[in-house]
Amino acid sequence: MRTTDLLTVGEIARRSGFAESAVRYYEGLGLLSAARTAGGQRRFERSTLRRLAFIRAARNVGLSLNEVAEALSSLPAGRTPTRADWSRLSRAWRQRLDDQIEALTALRDGLDSCIGCGCLSLQRCAISNPADIARGGGPGAVYLPTGLRRDDSRLASPSPR
Repeated sequence: MRTTDLLTVGEIARRSGFAESAVRYYEGLGLLSAARTAGGQRRFERSTLRRLAFIRAARNVGLSLNEVAEALSSLPAGRTPTRADWSRLSRAWRQRLDDQIEALTALRDGLDSCIGCGCLSLQRCAISNPADIARGGGPGAVYLPTGLRRDDSRLASPSPR
């Protein structure tokens, strides 16, 4: 590949609509790959733009970075997702999205009385939390429907390269 076919992190960011920091973060997570110049600067193949579009589409439908990473790892190394790939992967996400829609509907319908936060401050709450028993369920909004919880903790910080 000619070096003129490679894009800088700034060019990738401008063309994809992602911040440069997001591009570097995704590279650090292994979602993108870049070559390095003799001076250590990142250079990305143009196909990275399609990979970033895939990431944006997956995130826009509510998928976690863990799910995005799993999907991209199912593709042959370095290949960008094709229409057939997206179709196959999106079929696999259908039940997950249906569950999320159901959970959002339940949240919306109960929003005037409780958002599932487990707080003790509401005078009238549909979910009782005496003595803060919710703390036993772990961190975060433990009463929030499971379909609305995501765990991106595995990808919280880029792994060293």
